[in-house]
Amino acid sequence: MELRQLGRTNLNVPAICLGTMTWGQQNTDAEAHAQMDYALEQGVNFFDAAEMYPIPPNPETQGETEKIIGSWFKARKNRDKIVLATKVSGRGSANWLRGGTKPYRLFGKPTELNRKNIFYAVDQSLRRLQTDYIDLYQLHWPDRPVQLFADRSTTFREPAKGPENPIPGTVEILNELVKAGKIRHFGVSNETSWGTMRFVAAAEAGKGPRVVSIQNAYNLLNRTFEIDLAEIAMREKVGLLAYSPLLQGYLSGKYQCGARPPGSRTALFGRAQRCEKPGVEEAIAKYLAIAKEFGLDPAQMALAFVTSRPFVTSTIIGATTMEQLKTDIGSIKVTIPPELEDRINAVHQTSGNLAP
Repeated sequence: MELRQLGRTNLNVPAICLGTMTWGQQNTDAEAHAQMDYALEQGVNFFDAAEMYPIPPNPETQGETEKIIGSWFKARKNRDKIVLATKVSGRGSANWLRGGTKPYRLFGKPTELNRKNIFYAVDQSLRRLQTDYIDLYQLHWPDRPVQLFADRSTTFREPAKGPENPIPGTVEILNELVKAGKIRHFGVSNETSWGTMRFVAAAEAGKGPRVVSIQNAYNLLNRTFEIDLAEIAMREKVGLLAYSPLLQGYLSGKYQCGARPPGSRTALFGRAQRCEKPGVEEAIAKYLAIAKEFGLDPAQMALAFVTSRPFVTSTIIGATTMEQLKTDIGSIKVTIPPELEDRINAVHQTSGNLAP
């Protein structure tokens, strides 16, 4: 498994990262443990979680994913072999994420990236994960009002006004966590170019550690990262941890022509707003045809394209079955020769970023 440098740190991570957001809802503890065992055997020792997981988020299952990882650490006694990433939620209305115990007394309050919220979140994650440190602690989404997730489009909207905690102050809080040994590095997620550079500037101003990664969506139908964040990733060494590289499974072709395989996320939860926009199915059909022409599994071709980008540190995969996991990890063996890249780019020129 190819290793790549995480930001400007001395930590190297595999080019493929194991995503975990289905564990505790679609996957049992035993299934998740089997996934981690297999991934580690294949050299994938980089796991990505979040305090909010599993997805879709709800009060009944929140934190189950981290608990499963913690039980695996306890059973395997191999915490030192894993690069562990998790996330703290940004500003939002999920007040069930926060408790009322001393000294926090946050129960029933919205989440935000202030000191009380971040310290509460990291302590709860450490407890669930049964570890005393987190290698990469990520801000799941910004504290300020900004277009997010399926709300993102190519249409600019004036930034909304609202409460926010200044980025330099957040970096100072993260610096406290580094000094306390609770986290080693930090990254951002679902962030913009402006936000990313504000974090870089805060570090350069001496507020705290430098941001080492950005976890944003990136796939064949959402290449918006290339527009300007890619330059930041490469010049500032804030590499992309690409999530949704298969566009929630749509780029595998399994949802074509309205198909809804039993047990699939779209069949279970119907959370596919960014995947079912006009032109998406037609564009996917073109990519599927290219994969067939080159004798490739379409999922592996889509993943290999993401992994091959020079601004990508690691591609985050996710699976509910071992067959899917083996296919996804196997994508590391697929190369994108110039003629294949030309064909992919030709489709992109006519289809564009249909699912940001």
